[in-house]
Amino acid sequence: MTKHYLRIDIVSDVVCPWCVVGFKRLQQALDTFSGQFDPNIVWHPFELNPQMPEAGENLREHITGKYNISDQESAENRARLEEIGRELGFAFNFSDDMRIYNTNQAHRLLHWVEPTGQQTDLQLRLFEDYFTHGKNLNHESVLLDAVEAVGLDREEASRALHDTAITRQTLAREEQLMLQGIRGVPLFMFNHEHAISGAQEVSVFEAQLQQLAATAS
Repeated sequence: MTKHYLRIDIVSDVVCPWCVVGFKRLQQALDTFSGQFDPNIVWHPFELNPQMPEAGENLREHITGKYNISDQESAENRARLEEIGRELGFAFNFSDDMRIYNTNQAHRLLHWVEPTGQQTDLQLRLFEDYFTHGKNLNHESVLLDAVEAVGLDREEASRALHDTAITRQTLAREEQLMLQGIRGVPLFMFNHEHAISGAQEVSVFEAQLQQLAATAS
């Protein structure tokens, strides 16, 4: 069977838990169509909190303030995410002292790594570093450890973090997405023609893939 090339563009932030959920559900859907598609996944930057201070903020306080919800509602939401994560094989480890961080540096590294073919590896590593291990994704050594863990060159990554051209390119991509009307994440785009917004159920992704498989036949 000939595999059909499939371009999947994902707009996300590395501190967005529903981006993890959405991607894991997409993976399950792709597994259902194993052998039918040759997916090329490209991640694009979106900062949920572009004005986040360098030191970050307490996650619980940030969420309750940003979304005007109670501490109890916040705790219930986190418990729900932890349960969903377990079902998908991903460990969300939330705590009351967990912090949320500025993600600009992380996005610059993800932009830099795209041509290597290991962008998804790094994205998943950063998801795990933050949500499972509570690491500071705005700390250069944490980011470089992640780069090294997926087999990329630490010194090259360090230079990329301080490369003004990469900084400009990442910002330009973010601005372009905003001009396209993208205001929330995750967003999944298939072959530049079809889009799924949010962490939809696996069946939603399967229906999209079924449609793509039918039209490609």
